[in-house]
Amino acid sequence: MGDRWHIEVDRGVCIGSGMCVNSAPGGFTLDSARQSHPAAPDTDAAEALLAAAEGCPVEAISITLADSGDAVFPPEE
Repeated sequence: MGDRWHIEVDRGVCIGSGMCVNSAPGGFTLDSARQSHPAAPDTDAAEALLAAAEGCPVEAISITLADSGDAVFPPEE
């Protein structure tokens, strides 16, 4: 069984670029204010979701392991 991730978007930081929607179709949606939301906050780990977080121009997306809360992205230093 693979990892489960918890996805969060800091809507105070999100600029609504839509890059996450393009990187991970079905993984994120934009609301009427062009703010990003994860389609499913708790989901199976997927490279497209990680690519979306890494490609966010303002680093508004965070990913943690659902069971432990350990950081996946951004990585803890």
